[in-house]
Amino acid sequence: MKSNEDRVLRFADCDEAALSSLLTRFGLGLKRSPDGDPIPGSFWGDEEAGLLGDSLVVRADTPVHSVLHEACHYICMDSDRRRGLHTDAGGNYDEENAVCYLQILLADELPGFGRERMMADMDAWGYSFRLGSACRWFREDAQDARDWLVREGLLAPGGRPTFRLRGRPGGKTGQNGSRP
Repeated sequence: MKSNEDRVLRFADCDEAALSSLLTRFGLGLKRSPDGDPIPGSFWGDEEAGLLGDSLVVRADTPVHSVLHEACHYICMDSDRRRGLHTDAGGNYDEENAVCYLQILLADELPGFGRERMMADMDAWGYSFRLGSACRWFREDAQDARDWLVREGLLAPGGRPTFRLRGRPGGKTGQNGSRP
């Protein structure tokens, strides 16, 4: 692990109740994988979060930015992809940008994290933006991502998340039909 990656906020150090509550608003459950074991559903491997249906899988060392990134993939994907979700969220360039934008906004829902820390952690981890940093991208070059989120009903025109899933007006039920 690179030294700058050591500085990112990890699941073990975040407010687990707040994170779980946030995920539940989208019909997502949180599952723990034993420390040192591979994380089921992790596309990137190592300590990156995994996606299995309507569950996010984490370990103590999973970065919080990874948890929110994968959660935002779940939120932004269409219902057909969500139904068959296992590991690879798929999606296109525009959706990926929307995922990054939404994860920055949702960071504000977590006490002690927030968008500034999220963007710093994204940079430390090596997310790549054409303006050189997550902060510059978010503030100067992400209008297309914001527009996509508004068009899909995931962001209100004023810039607040709607806490819906793409393709679901209510957006709050998971695959198993449970409501938070």
